[in-house]
Amino acid sequence: MRLSKIGVIALAIATTAAGWGQEVKSLTGAGATFPYPIYSKWAYEYQKVSGVGLNYQSIGSGGGIQQISNKTVDFGASDAPLKGEDLDSKGLIQFPMIMGGVVPVFNLPGIETNVLKLDGEAFARIYLGEIKNWNDPAIAKLNPGLKLPAKEITVVHRSDGSGTSFIFTNYLSKVSAHWKNKVGFGTAVDWPVGLGGKGNEGVASYVRQVEGSIGYVEYAYALQNKMSTALLQNRDGAFVAATAQAFQAAAANADWQKADHFGAILTDQPGKESWPITGASFILIYKQQGDAAKAKAMLKFFDWCYRNGQELAASLDYIPIPEKVYSTVEKLWAGKVLAGGKPVWQ
Repeated sequence: MRLSKIGVIALAIATTAAGWGQEVKSLTGAGATFPYPIYSKWAYEYQKVSGVGLNYQSIGSGGGIQQISNKTVDFGASDAPLKGEDLDSKGLIQFPMIMGGVVPVFNLPGIETNVLKLDGEAFARIYLGEIKNWNDPAIAKLNPGLKLPAKEITVVHRSDGSGTSFIFTNYLSKVSAHWKNKVGFGTAVDWPVGLGGKGNEGVASYVRQVEGSIGYVEYAYALQNKMSTALLQNRDGAFVAATAQAFQAAAANADWQKADHFGAILTDQPGKESWPITGASFILIYKQQGDAAKAKAMLKFFDWCYRNGQELAASLDYIPIPEKVYSTVEKLWAGKVLAGGKPVWQ
């Protein structure tokens, strides 16, 4: 399925096929660009088997939180988990839908993908504007024998409120005390230097166009755009490439149930094979649903994605949510999601 530049899934809405429940006119969602490629595939395949369509606006996690807060969509999507008190104040629940990785992408002719090495400190200093050129001693020390140009580094970051930025800046805050004290982490921060691109699409576009640039995008965007990625040193000191196996290694020991309202953060995890900028993307829905049929159709879609969308997720190098986790999520639905005082999911 071809992805539009504005990142909107527009699918024909039809009545549901026999055996799929009551008629539904539409499902709508908005938010994170991080999971957009897999949500697009899932929606396309689900429409074929169920007749239910989806319109998902890929506008960034901040926009998704705003739209679900304004009740203009059926669900919001965010790569930055909300805290329990924020969810409770809005009457929302959250649950993880998919996992993946954020990767550094760069544009340096002559240097192939997964050859350039970076550690957390150097990466943070680049984004602080302290390392200004590619042949800086801090980068050269990590890459003995690699011919680095004296070219100036152009930093590219997100301009919109973004869960991808939340994951990235959370990682930088863990590996660099200077970054943590000066900038911190969040869906939007006061970037010290650089160009701002809207969405993963905007960052990828800038990096492709500007020689000497570096940015960060969700892994599927790096793959789709055939972008050069760097090796990163992880918590155990190993330089690793971004792969599905490395994301799985980072996510392997996540304790979702102990996390605040399923809000596990997977950056800088231990393990020699772990990718250090791994993260999850979350769905936000209201506990009290105004339309029982639509709410049930929405949960059926998520259930189908959990149970039938794993191969599609793996094909785009996302990590599916483990069965033990989504089984717990569906128990949450049964106990918390109501319409007219009655459970929507049974």
